[in-house]
Amino acid sequence: MGIVEHLGIAEILGIAGSVSLLAGWRLYLCILATGIAMRTGYLPLPEHLHTLQALANPWVMGAAGVAAMAEFFADKVAWLDSIWDTVHTVIRPLGGAMLALAVVDPSDPSTQAIAFILGGGASLLAHGGKAGARAAVNMSPEPFSNIAVSAVEDVATTGLLYTAFAHPLISGGIAAVLLALAVFLLLAARRVFRKVFPKRVAEPASPRAREN
Repeated sequence: MGIVEHLGIAEILGIAGSVSLLAGWRLYLCILATGIAMRTGYLPLPEHLHTLQALANPWVMGAAGVAAMAEFFADKVAWLDSIWDTVHTVIRPLGGAMLALAVVDPSDPSTQAIAFILGGGASLLAHGGKAGARAAVNMSPEPFSNIAVSAVEDVATTGLLYTAFAHPLISGGIAAVLLALAVFLLLAARRVFRKVFPKRVAEPASPRAREN
């Protein structure tokens, strides 16, 4: 498996968008999977992506592995996953912004600034969609739906991350789908919360109460 050696701006932004959006779901898994692929030589990096080589550092991979394992189990427990998401409200967007920053051409400061801002925003949006959807799933009294949704997120993150790096030409499409999915999850969670916590309409005061 190989990656084209020279990427255009569309492919670079597509990879940056895909990675930052997926970081909003599984930041540590994104770091670990990318590091393993580079360490084993399965994912040869083109010139534009050499700054990501730091992710193949054993210490970075070890820390990401421990964090990914902790997230794997925490994400399977109802409400503990929401607490984990709350703690990572700042960490995931920052991590996604740094990953996007590492993907773009380091010789262009303006492009890096744009990538950092948009990468962080994309990660925050994906994180918000995930956190909102998981909080809505936690409304269910049985634990199996929470485990199933978490497992789907694990598989989807790994598969889409591999696809984005292996096929840069379609990475932009992956980013667009992830962006649409994040917005959909936010709107779906909003509808669920509105049904569970409907707004109470204030009843008009009786004539006797008005006189008093």
